[in-house]
Amino acid sequence: MLPDFHVSVRVDQTAPLEQSFIDEFLERRGLTRAMLSNLPSSETHLIMLEATMYASVRLAEVEARAHYVHAVHHTE
Repeated sequence: MLPDFHVSVRVDQTAPLEQSFIDEFLERRGLTRAMLSNLPSSETHLIMLEATMYASVRLAEVEARAHYVHAVHHTE
């Protein structure tokens, strides 16, 4: 008999923020996620590629600022 292990699932805490950045990118382009289904798949793919790159850069910015604030407030 195998031991009973409890597996904890780690939730990506940045996922909702990433989705918000993607929505922000689309909104700036005058688009919504629903509107993407009306576009050709090649165009949708390119737009979502740009949107995810935008979100990635913004998440990196948020993380960098958090590290900076932590460093400033936790120096001795």
